[in-house]
Amino acid sequence: MEAILNINKPAGMTSYAVVATVKRLSGEKRVGHAGTLDPDATGVLPLCTGQATRIVEFLADAAKTYHAVIELGTTTDTYDASGKVTGKGDASAITRELCQMALDSFVGTIEQTPPMFSALKRNGKPLYQLARAGITVERASRNVEIYRLRLTGWQLPLVTIEVECSKGTYIRSLAHDLGQRLGCGAHLKNLERTRYGIFDIGNAITLPVLEEACRGGYWHDFTYSIDSVLLELPAMVVDSATAQAIKSGKAITPGEGTTPTPESLCRVYTLDGDFLAVLRYDAEKATWQPKKVFC
Repeated sequence: MEAILNINKPAGMTSYAVVATVKRLSGEKRVGHAGTLDPDATGVLPLCTGQATRIVEFLADAAKTYHAVIELGTTTDTYDASGKVTGKGDASAITRELCQMALDSFVGTIEQTPPMFSALKRNGKPLYQLARAGITVERASRNVEIYRLRLTGWQLPLVTIEVECSKGTYIRSLAHDLGQRLGCGAHLKNLERTRYGIFDIGNAITLPVLEEACRGGYWHDFTYSIDSVLLELPAMVVDSATAQAIKSGKAITPGEGTTPTPESLCRVYTLDGDFLAVLRYDAEKATWQPKKVFC
């Protein structure tokens, strides 16, 4: 299996457990996920198998869309429903208009502090391990991008939103920060990722469906090609001699009519239409250098 799967992760399962399940079902030892989902979260979890694991880094920058339910008036130590209640507030005076105004203030580039209960590491230890031991450490805030934030449901104390954001965005932190902004506290009650780059929830498959497909031998009906997540990159077709040079790790010179820029990337295909490699342009040497080769 040398492809990408669009898995609909169920609630109560870690992203690592989904990887382990796909390894068992497919018999493929090399399986990796792109973009961890919390155990209680559901939705789109792209899994790369075989040589496709080598393009996970190209998925990292893809925008993600979430459907989130936030409960106003209650804060937790994990910023979501799995944690211990740390505070209660009065949300009865919060109107839909006030909530929308608060949400609007988060659109654009914002500073966000990751929650203590996260997989980020401090001195080699995940923060959630420290948090479980009752240890709280300072976390550096970082810039994330909220492209779109829409209020889609209103039934106090529950608020439903749709958010499109950049990599590194914690929706749990967004829920917590919204509660702070409104003055009543809040936590994330439910989360579903509905889109990750080209992968949509409407086309995601469940693990039982994948299991049946593996048993029936038609799992390939649900796979995406390795280059499917690279289609925004320019492409070039090379002859057999150039293809062999690329396979050997050798640099090639730009073809006629190409105007690469420093740090440009491109896809490369053989004359037979097979996806061969991702090349990076080295402006100093004026050559295309093999970055990832898929033999």
